[in-house]
Amino acid sequence: MTLRDLVRVIDVATNPAESDRAVSASPLSAPSHVAIIMDGNGRWAAARGLPRGAGHKEGTAAARRAVEAARDLGLKYLTLYSFSTENWRRPASEVRELMSLLRRFIGDELPTLKKEGVKVAVIGDKRSLDPEIKLLVSRAEKETAANSAFHLQIAFNYGGRDEIVRAARTLAESVAAGRITPAAIDEALFSAALDTRDVPDPDLVIRTSGEKRISNFLLWQAAYAEYVFLDVLWPDFNAGCFAAAIEEFRSRERRYGGVGAAP
Repeated sequence: MTLRDLVRVIDVATNPAESDRAVSASPLSAPSHVAIIMDGNGRWAAARGLPRGAGHKEGTAAARRAVEAARDLGLKYLTLYSFSTENWRRPASEVRELMSLLRRFIGDELPTLKKEGVKVAVIGDKRSLDPEIKLLVSRAEKETAANSAFHLQIAFNYGGRDEIVRAARTLAESVAAGRITPAAIDEALFSAALDTRDVPDPDLVIRTSGEKRISNFLLWQAAYAEYVFLDVLWPDFNAGCFAAAIEEFRSRERRYGGVGAAP
């Protein structure tokens, strides 16, 4: 990437309306798995005098752009945080809107995702979801199970602590049933009990809206992920913003607790 290209990436990230065209990052140095905390829908709507639901609808369009950009940038895995276990505390009307948007997103995008070889997985506690949504999620996962070109995880009714508790409960039940011994539980076995057992841990976690919190997202999996916080509200997120985050990731040195290269 030339200096001119890099300047353009940064300019697009800080001025989302400028362009939605990505500047391609080298697939050899790009992360394999990116997870995104999609934040800022409500503030985007409030700034325009619109109801929060309008922000969520625009956020769905941004999610669609993110999937396209991730594939263009050479990623293999993308995880989108769309509804947390804490989001049930929001007004009932907003919760219904978010549920409706998930139904529409999967329903509208499933034919394209299947055609393009995308494997879809929804992570989180599915037990409390509406039966119609559970059926739609199951259909999406089954109909794309054999795909391998790209992996899309949607974190819905998801919380990192809840996921860890559910994994611990599963392992405890296995110990009680005599299937495993307590001594057999190690990091690999615990990881295999998590919702994300079929994908590698994220290399990069992006959060939009300028907030600098992890918000109970992938607490186990992101232990050594790089974090990039963008001062852009999620509905304004585009391919240029994504590319800028990738460039920031590429500028860092990942040491995993070890010693870095000599300056």
